[in-house]
Amino acid sequence: MARPPADSRRPLTLRDVSEASGVSEMTVSRVLRNRGDVSDSTREKVLEAARRLGYVPNKIAGALASQRVNLVGVVIPSLSNLVFPEVLTGISEELDDTGLQPVIGVTGYSSAKEETVLYEMLSWRPSGMIVAGIEHSEASRAILRNAGVPVVEIMDVDGEGVDSVVGISHLRAGRTMAAAIIAAGYRRIGFLGTKMPDDHRARKRLEGFTAGLAEAGLTLADTEFYQGGSALLKGREMTQAILSRTPDIDFLYYSNDMIGAGGLLWCLENGYDVPGRLGLAGFNGVDLLDGLPRRLATMDSCRREIGRKAAAIIAGRSQPGSEVIELAPVLQYGDTIRRV
Repeated sequence: MARPPADSRRPLTLRDVSEASGVSEMTVSRVLRNRGDVSDSTREKVLEAARRLGYVPNKIAGALASQRVNLVGVVIPSLSNLVFPEVLTGISEELDDTGLQPVIGVTGYSSAKEETVLYEMLSWRPSGMIVAGIEHSEASRAILRNAGVPVVEIMDVDGEGVDSVVGISHLRAGRTMAAAIIAAGYRRIGFLGTKMPDDHRARKRLEGFTAGLAEAGLTLADTEFYQGGSALLKGREMTQAILSRTPDIDFLYYSNDMIGAGGLLWCLENGYDVPGRLGLAGFNGVDLLDGLPRRLATMDSCRREIGRKAAAIIAGRSQPGSEVIELAPVLQYGDTIRRV
């Protein structure tokens, strides 16, 4: 079939739906905005005509009076990090029957990019904003403070939020992991992390971890850092590097499960006794761990619940006003920490 000329492919209007359904434009408007009393038969007639035509309401035009569109801006640092898809799932599930739609912006862990993303999103006058992290540039904080809509910062509670905050304490998570490792008898401990120090939550876990070691009179035996993204291959490379440099290390704590899983595979392939000779732990509790030869010790970061609770605040299902909701991650020992 030949394509219609460009001028025939104009956007559909209320008049098109009115003519197709045989009711007035005013009635069509009431049905599509779910306003006013309309009989069930008329409502179905209008909706069937709109579906058949492929009509999509102009929400921007409809928002001129209210100054808001039914969008929720969600700003995250990465789509490749396995943590954030599950956060987005929680947000989507909670917003499912509210009429609100999440729109995603990605910053790449860049504060300058975050400023741009926030500016562009808020220029559309969304109904709320969900933003990963509580560390922002002064410009970004000013944008969020003056957004005029509910703002929820997620993933982290170690600091001062702009409005509402939902997350975990990464400082406490690091201390908890340090205590478990020390209790299991490990003493020569290394840390491996990616996106340091731009990933503020990983940085805080390291701060809590080193503070927990210091309370027991211990310091890190070695560290290995990498600025790129998390990957199994990178975990293998980092693990080989740190153990080649400091072979007497007896425990490796990774900033996330992905590089931890790569490290575990490398250790098993190279004949390390895990967890006897060498213990390992990651962070986040991602589903990837279910497919490993041994289950990596980790800590659940409450990802989906964080997303749901943040979305509930935006949707008005939570208490009005600013909130701070701290969730408690659970240490999962798996098969890579000695049990005492």
